[in-house]
Amino acid sequence: MRKTTIQHISNPENFKAQLLNWSQQFDEVVWLDSNNYDQEYASYDAVLAVEALTVFQTDYYDAFNQLREYQLSVNDWIFGYLSYDLKNDVEQLYSQNLDGLQFPDLFFFQPKKLFFLKGNTLEVHYLNLVSDEFEKDFNAINETFPFVSVETLSEEEIIKIKLRIHKDEYFEKVNKMLAHIHRGDIYEANFCQEFYTENTQINPLETYNKLNAISKPPFATFLKAHDKYLMSASPERYIKKEGLKITSQPIKGTAKRSTDKAEDDQLKEALSKDIKERSENVMIVDLVRNDLSKTATKGSVKVEELCKVYTFNQVHQMISTVTSMVSETIHPVDIIKTTFPMGSMTGAPKISAMKIIEDLEETKRGLYSGAVGYFSPSNDFDFNVVIRSILYNQTNKYVSYSVGGAITAKSDPLKEYEECLVKAKAMREVLEN
Repeated sequence: MRKTTIQHISNPENFKAQLLNWSQQFDEVVWLDSNNYDQEYASYDAVLAVEALTVFQTDYYDAFNQLREYQLSVNDWIFGYLSYDLKNDVEQLYSQNLDGLQFPDLFFFQPKKLFFLKGNTLEVHYLNLVSDEFEKDFNAINETFPFVSVETLSEEEIIKIKLRIHKDEYFEKVNKMLAHIHRGDIYEANFCQEFYTENTQINPLETYNKLNAISKPPFATFLKAHDKYLMSASPERYIKKEGLKITSQPIKGTAKRSTDKAEDDQLKEALSKDIKERSENVMIVDLVRNDLSKTATKGSVKVEELCKVYTFNQVHQMISTVTSMVSETIHPVDIIKTTFPMGSMTGAPKISAMKIIEDLEETKRGLYSGAVGYFSPSNDFDFNVVIRSILYNQTNKYVSYSVGGAITAKSDPLKEYEECLVKAKAMREVLEN
């Protein structure tokens, strides 16, 4: 079905830039880049999937069952995304908030051409029907200029970011969420707000390159589905399946960075000991353990790492690692269905939190706080969490990014607002140039 070719790449960083630039000619693109971030669970340094042989997209209704059927029928690599609103397929929920982006709820494609880079080794998997194109493509990639030209904007083109929720309204909404917490409806919920701009055109690849250069995260993603684009600097893995082992790595707890090393170390140390941030993380770890237990073999759910602080270019983050084992009879889509949407972007208890989120947020989340990734022919998968991301509908000329934070009983609305601005900084800088 696929022809595999192995190539030695002498300058992987340069080649990655050339490969991504070359990919822009196709209508369907998924690019995943770990930015050489030192992490235990990485399978590849970078992956590129382009040019669909088959495509499956749908709204939330019966989406997971249909995805299972699609995955079984192609029995091949498929790449794509799951939007947050697939919650409505899993539970009796709805999404009625404003949707400026208009992405399908679910989108996957079977790529004709696949590239996996690890160190200096490039492994290429072309479907047999296009396998004779590899040499021509490989030469074209090597002749591609690695970087896009950076255009300077004229006065009229300067992007002005608008807020969907203004500061006072944000405080009001967080206080309403705190009232739910004090009443015992929930312990924690992730509350998000959208920043957007209309009648705006951007260069998606240039935007992605700038965002990635600022953040260098381990789950960076460039996704193109015809006229819809995701440019993501995500630091978070949602879920991975390798053989029979499942790994989920929720992030909860954020601290800003400092250019002064002593102060930066202090900020990191303070985050690791912060009772509020730790309690946020532990609540979500409990939720993830519960989600994984739905498909796990008995007694196999383990917390491998609890509240470990990792450092990224923009922020320090508190990450936990929860693992389980599954039996061979469990379908991979069912593992995702029983854990979706991820705990770090919802809250605890999950269903109550999602209802309150829908009620208080102003925007349909769509792909934001969903997941991008792939299924392999051997039923493995790996998905990130779509955060720290810019979304773009080219036809509607609508650009959007959202940020959120976990609200718990100890939350201070002003501090939560400031944390949102820290998370939004890179996206804002990139768009406002």
